[in-house]
Amino acid sequence: MLPRFGVPFSHRPLDLKSLFGTDAPVVLEIGSGMGETTAEIALSTPGRNFLAVEVHAPGVGSLLKQIAVRDIRNLRVIRHDAAEVMRHMIPDASLAGLHLFFPDPWPKKRHHKRRLVQPDFAALAARKLVAGGYVHAATDWPHYAAQIEQVFASSGLFRAAPKEARFRPTTKFERRGLALGHPVRDLLFVRQE
Repeated sequence: MLPRFGVPFSHRPLDLKSLFGTDAPVVLEIGSGMGETTAEIALSTPGRNFLAVEVHAPGVGSLLKQIAVRDIRNLRVIRHDAAEVMRHMIPDASLAGLHLFFPDPWPKKRHHKRRLVQPDFAALAARKLVAGGYVHAATDWPHYAAQIEQVFASSGLFRAAPKEARFRPTTKFERRGLALGHPVRDLLFVRQE
């Protein structure tokens, strides 16, 4: 399924309309994991196109299988580092949304610098989103939730939005966090006009 629904990494911007065959709004999902949530969202939102980015080969394979078995036509997959994909492949002002569900929390304080959500990531996300585009993040690590909120709020490029505005099925990592007693937090931000 990779030749049919996979997108090879490139240092050139994608033509998203050609990739999907429509000019429907595009949502980028960073870290789609095994793909269950990504597939559910794509199936429930046929008026949008979804581009999933994942580095873990078994996760990419699982998502590709779901695309084929469930006949999901509005979903493509890139197996590569998400920050590089955003920098090189995603045209500026082209995304309607960005999903970041349960990113690696790097829980040890000395590793916090490895977390994806940093000020430079917020600036990159703002550049890739259309005005009014959204970022929907979810985590079960309270300290990371606070960092995500602080980074986007202090960027001056986003405003907080009510979490009821977006649908998100429960993920495998969310179920694991809940079983451990972790509070799950959804954070939504909208790109300033």
